Amino acid sequence: MTDLQSIILYSSLAGVTIFLGGLLSHYFGHHLKSGFIKKEIIHISIAFGGGLLLAALSLVLVPEGMKALALGYVLIFFALGTVGFFFLDRYIAKKGKTISQLMGMLLDLIPESLTMGAVYSTNHQLGLLLAAVIGLQNLPESFNAYLDLKSIYSSRKSLFILFLLSFSGLGSALLGYYLFSDSPKIVGGLMLFSSGGMIYLIFQDIAPMSKLKKNWIPALGASLGFLMGMVGVSFLG
Repeated sequence: MTDLQSIILYSSLAGVTIFLGGLLSHYFGHHLKSGFIKKEIIHISIAFGGGLLLAALSLVLVPEGMKALALGYVLIFFALGTVGFFFLDRYIAKKGKTISQLMGMLLDLIPESLTMGAVYSTNHQLGLLLAAVIGLQNLPESFNAYLDLKSIYSSRKSLFILFLLSFSGLGSALLGYYLFSDSPKIVGGLMLFSSGGMIYLIFQDIAPMSKLKKNWIPALGASLGFLMGMVGVSFLG
């Protein structure tokens, strides 16, 4: 396969897990009755997704971004991401809505897909690693994102939104391939901007939502999510 064909294939496979995670969440909520077990599963899933986000930014996004930029630019882009999502989160909260899981998913999906497309022709291993990480992250993140969307929209509309978003990885990867293959500094800036926003979301919204009173199991999900990220980096890196 050519590099372009590989990018289309891998980014599509990674992106489809967004819709699959939403479907899984839909049928989970429809068939499993309310109760402690259901709450525990949801909280473990949130923690697992948070662990994967933390793994993505600490093992992939931040290291690769710091390779591409001088320290001053690293600080600027990271700070801009943190401050930008601080104001965005406050704006959404004032509207009485919560879509932190959806924002977290897009924050790592888009820059990672851009990076995958941009680096694949020169670094196949990193491209494959990013595709695997994206696909793995998308399942728990879209599972939780569906719950966010369901609090605002109908089930059908929530699933339709996730279906459309499943193509965003492909679009971002193609954009990275055509526009940023020779612009590592731009890609690095995007990765660091997203990392700053992800750190804010993890500790402001995702981690608090994963906590369950008098239960310590959900926190293990965060460690498991981070561990899965470590395995991916070790296996393909």
